[in-house]
Parts: sequence; C-alpha cells; structure tokens
Amino acid sequence: MSEAEVVHVPLGDRAYDVRIGPGLVARAGDEIAPLLSRPKAWIVTEERVAGLHLAALASGLAGGGVASEALILPAGEATKSWRHLERTVEWLLSERVERRDVVLAFGGGVIGDLAGFAAAILRRGVRFVQIPTSLLAQVDSSVGGKTGINSGHGKNLVGAFHQPALVLADTGLLATLTPRDFLAGYGEVMKYGALGDADFFAWLEACGPKLASGDEAARIEAVRRSVQMKADIVVRDETEQGDRALLNLGHTFGHALEAATGYSDRLLHGEGVAIGCALAFELSARLGLCAQEDPSRLRAHLADMGMRRDLRDIPGELPDADALMSLMAQDKKVVAGKLRFILARGIGEAFVTADVPPEAVRSVLQDELAR
Repeated sequence: MSEAEVVHVPLGDRAYDVRIGPGLVARAGDEIAPLLSRPKAWIVTEERVAGLHLAALASGLAGGGVASEALILPAGEATKSWRHLERTVEWLLSERVERRDVVLAFGGGVIGDLAGFAAAILRRGVRFVQIPTSLLAQVDSSVGGKTGINSGHGKNLVGAFHQPALVLADTGLLATLTPRDFLAGYGEVMKYGALGDADFFAWLEACGPKLASGDEAARIEAVRRSVQMKADIVVRDETEQGDRALLNLGHTFGHALEAATGYSDRLLHGEGVAIGCALAFELSARLGLCAQEDPSRLRAHLADMGMRRDLRDIPGELPDADALMSLMAQDKKVVAGKLRFILARGIGEAFVTADVPPEAVRSVLQDELAR
C-alpha cells in the first residue's frame, strides 16, 4: 500500500506526527511499537466502534507483537461525563497501567476527549495515542491536545491540554460512517476553509460531493489540509490565548444549540458547527464586516452537500433568542464577562472579537428562529 501522508506537529519535546491514509489500523502494532516500554497497550473505545473495528485493531496490534486490553464504553456524547471518566481511570488503574505505558483512544471525538483526559490525569500524565474513527475526530478533535468532559453547566468545561504521542488517522475507517455522521464531520472540514483558506473552501466547493461519495484520494487530501491548518494554528497558540480561538468558528452558536437540544441525536456536533458557521457569517454581514454574498455562498455549499444549514433544519422546538444567548454566555470564550465571537471579513478571513453588540446577536437569532 502507499505511504501514509504525515503532518508533523512541532511542539518541542511534545512534538508528534499525524499519519493519514488507509490501512493504519491493520499495521497499528508496527506504528505504535516504537513508543512502548513494554509490548502492551490499553484501548478505550465505545460500543459502535468496537463492533465495527475493535477486532481489526487488536489484530493489527498483535501483528506488531503488541498485546492489548480494551474498555468498551457506551456510544454518544453523554459518555463525556464524570461517571465515565471515573470508570475509565479506575479501569486503567486496575490494569496497572504505568506512567511509561500508552493508552489508545479508539473512537470519535467523545472517546478521544475522554480517554485523553483520563490519560492526562492518570498518575499525573500517561502518554496516549489518538486513533480517530470519525471524519470529525480525524480533522479536528484528535489533533491539538484538547481533552475533557462535559458538565451540567456546559460542554468541555472540565479538561486539560494533553498532547497525544501519535495520531493514526486511518481514512479507510470513514467508509463505515453513516452519511449523516460523515457530513457532520464535514462541517468541521468546511470550517477550516471558511476561517483561514479561501482556496481550500473553493476546492471543497468543487470536490466536496466527490469526497462525500467515497473518493479516497479526495478524503485523504481533505483530512491532510484540515490537519495541517489546525497544526499550524496549535503551534502558534497551544493553549488558546489568541489565534487558536479561530478554530472555534461556528462553535459559540453551535455549542448553545447542542445544549438547547440536550446533546442528543437531534443535533450532532458537526451539524451544530455548520449551522453556527452560517450564523457567524450572517452576523458578520449584518455588522458590515463582510459582503452578504459570503453567508449566501456558505449556505449554498452546505445545501450542495445535503447538510443542515439553518435553525429550522433542527427537528423539534428550540428555545427563544434570549435563552440561546444565556446558553452562549456559559461558553469558554467568555473573558471578563464578555463573549468573544469568531467573525469574518470574508471566506477564509476569520478573526476574534469581543466587540459584538448583544442586540445584533439577538436580532440574528430572532430572525433565524422566525424563518
């Protein structure tokens, strides 16, 4: 098979590679063996992924002489909780995982965030490897070292920065995603073009449908470009003091919508990001920052991909604009009581600002809710 694409994340003594391509799970033992102090690894995964891919990962590890044990958690966003964090840490301790061992996070963003946080706090820091199985995790959550769980107060409010030792993004696994899950992940891919690379956005307009229909080369290229953009930003601003906040384009609105829908299947994270990006561009146009053609172009691309793009695309009742704004106020991007927004001067030109009149946000939400 062809060599994997590699994106290097140069963070000094915490630098690591993101390897991208098909067949990485099948040779996981050879990929991971150089990191190990003893020939064993501990896998944290969830039920859906385990049913599809756990046997293949165990076999891939064994092929490189690496034994493995696995903890299988329930699927879904609700697993990013104190209860399942405790369960994971206690399991790793019962397995006598040592500081020099390696934990494998094998799943989508939920498992990557949870297992990464467990590794961060276990014995004050154990190494872990991300093996992301969803498009969303391959292009976003597996890279950059953000780990954590949700609280009753909001999403991702408890966590730590803990960089992985390696990321294996096996694009062959994407073939088993449902169309909805694939397109939810595509919301994050589209976000990269919208926030910082107009040429990439134009490439997605041309190649997105091909990518969705299973074109392997297009999928590898989309993951590679997304990961490279994220790596560049993370290296500039690892702990989100400035530029890294750009990666939250669409997330301020999106997280509020996820909270409003109870983190349920009514709205997947990537769908919330896509709708949130459309709202962020609409707000930007209302404030005179970008042309009205920009939110229209972004929505048109989401329509071409068959994706959700408006509040009315979310099934069921949504709370009113004031309630949504109250949910947004719990966001981690609040500084000195002021909510920082990621807005745009055009496709590929996002920036961070705290200078957004609340009435403008309320107006956009009210108009969208009334459509």
